[in-house]
Amino acid sequence: MVYNSNQNIDESSGKMDEPAQDIGEPVQDVDKSAADQKRDESGKGMTGPEPNQVKAESESGQDMDEDVDIGFLFENTSNIDVPKLLIDQVLGQEHAVEVVKKAASQRRHIMMIGTPGTGKSLLAKAMAELLPKEELKDILVYPNMEDLNNPKIREVPAGKGREIVMAHKMEARKKAQARNMLMMLFVVGIIIYSYFVAQLLWGIIAGIMILMLTRQFLPKEEMMIPKMAVSNYDKEHAPYIDATGAHAGALLGDVRHDPFQSGGLETPAHDRVEAGDIHKAHKGVLFIDEINTLRLESQQSLLTALQEKEYPITGQSERSSGALVKTEPVPCDFIMVSAGNLDAVQKMHPALRSRIKGYGYEVYMRDSMEDSAENRKKMVRFVAQEVVRDGHIPHFDEGAVEEVIREARRRAGRKGHLTLKLRDLGGLVRVAGDIAHSEGAQLTTSEHVLAAKRIARSIEQQLADSYLEQRKEYESFLRRGSAVGRVNGLAVMGGDSGIVLPIVSEVTPAISGSEGRIIATGKLKTIAKEAVQNVSAVIKNMTGTDISRHDVHIQFVGTYEGVEGDSASVSIATAVISAIEKIPVDQTVAMTGSLSVRGDVLPVGGVTYKIEAAAQAGMKKVIIPKANEADVLIEKSYREKIQIIPVSTIAEVMEHSLVGPRKNSIIEKLRSITRLSFDIPEVSPASVQAKNLFGCRN
Repeated sequence: MVYNSNQNIDESSGKMDEPAQDIGEPVQDVDKSAADQKRDESGKGMTGPEPNQVKAESESGQDMDEDVDIGFLFENTSNIDVPKLLIDQVLGQEHAVEVVKKAASQRRHIMMIGTPGTGKSLLAKAMAELLPKEELKDILVYPNMEDLNNPKIREVPAGKGREIVMAHKMEARKKAQARNMLMMLFVVGIIIYSYFVAQLLWGIIAGIMILMLTRQFLPKEEMMIPKMAVSNYDKEHAPYIDATGAHAGALLGDVRHDPFQSGGLETPAHDRVEAGDIHKAHKGVLFIDEINTLRLESQQSLLTALQEKEYPITGQSERSSGALVKTEPVPCDFIMVSAGNLDAVQKMHPALRSRIKGYGYEVYMRDSMEDSAENRKKMVRFVAQEVVRDGHIPHFDEGAVEEVIREARRRAGRKGHLTLKLRDLGGLVRVAGDIAHSEGAQLTTSEHVLAAKRIARSIEQQLADSYLEQRKEYESFLRRGSAVGRVNGLAVMGGDSGIVLPIVSEVTPAISGSEGRIIATGKLKTIAKEAVQNVSAVIKNMTGTDISRHDVHIQFVGTYEGVEGDSASVSIATAVISAIEKIPVDQTVAMTGSLSVRGDVLPVGGVTYKIEAAAQAGMKKVIIPKANEADVLIEKSYREKIQIIPVSTIAEVMEHSLVGPRKNSIIEKLRSITRLSFDIPEVSPASVQAKNLFGCRN
């Protein structure tokens, strides 16, 4: 498991936070007496309204306590109408829905890129429903008497192929019955004749030999029956074929191997032909998720099928007898919907992507939508859809739906938004329904949803909990007192689980006589290594200390699976400055944030999960970037446990993390360097994803 110290930011907030206050202004000291602290409390476990501090209840958690305004009243989700067409069931992807409708009417290809669980396969199925049913075709494979290894192909209207095959079978059955009757009469005649000439035994032997030779050498009527390669009999919609992960034979078609090549035991070549997914999707939709996982040869063949709208079937194994068989070109006029994450764009066959881009659309799937009254109504419908689709769980009452919407807010990672990772959210709905069903409840309530949130935790969340418990037991990180060169950083495992990441720094005389080095351990990956280099530049510039004669050691404690991301930059800088200046760090404080080379604290992802991990680990304060202030939506159970401190510069980080009288000198030095304001640019989801594509995961 890679500890991602900087989970990707999906989307930037629509409006950036107000500029941080002038660093030169006096900041209230956090190390005040207990009496002063008590006077500042407002009855909610918060300190006073300091300009650079935010409590979980004040801003980040306030919306969690508010009632969810759905906009209309309903008893339970059984009163909600679920659209019949899949295209009307898609939530929050209005742009993608419009593209799918246009592509269906004009028969264009589509490539959908986005996070798993945002509705790519649902849109592909919906597209198949929009295609005209009257265009469906059946495909038959006929024997070629001139060249048995080159079967003929015939395309007929849907349903007609079944009639043709049945007619051929009836005709073959009649011919076989007439032939068998004639041969039986002939054999009986021989036996009767042998009886009268007193050679009955030889007559029986002759009759058996004749029957065997007849069956062996006379042509078989079954060999002339065509094979139904693709059938659309009684289909209500155009075919939808999911070819995700299909091997070459399943995708492009294959010819079965025949171990019996002679003696009348062989299977006719046309009867061994098997249609591929591209042929079964004729006049329909072929959906391929994670298309970059297909072999380049298969992608090239797929490109040929897209261009020619037909592709012959041949054996995919050169050692098989099927390799000798190659049919006439088989129709495969399908609409391809390819999907994947951003790495699919980089690893996809360039000619195949060019074909889709030139004759179709490229769509980026959104991860979240605005938390508006209209979208909350859509969330109610989503819950109703999941209940109907499952078919085994009770409907949800209004309170249960409100709890699901609260969870959608939290999983969005942004204030004022709802998540569109609906597959994961649908999993929560089904687990809550299972709990209600096991209890025999008529309706699923909010208590069932809350219980489901405790049960339906991801592997990463369970592993993170175990990780924190072990770290507490072995005291891998400190939760009280102070220590020099030791900081409690925060990271994300998977995408929805926070952990405490202890970082330790030490300064020693340089081994090299020419220049000191920055030495970082903990299996750091590319971005993490670059973050350490950036921090080293910041430290040299800000401390004013000549470290050219020293080696700076930085250790990520217990990161056996590696570390990626740069949101530990603030933690690294704090640990190194503490080690250089010999100023202790408050061990009740945890922190996260990216750091610019000028000392500005930049936004990171996963702040909600990181804060919850800090609270669960027993920390009292957590420092986060001010730009992430609106993204905090922590669980109610954590709000009384943790104090959230948003900061804009490294000077503010030191203000709230260092302890002792010597900290003032270094803070003043940092303030003088970072006094100039720095506007943090907006980060769009597309730009962040694009940066990840080229190896720059913010």
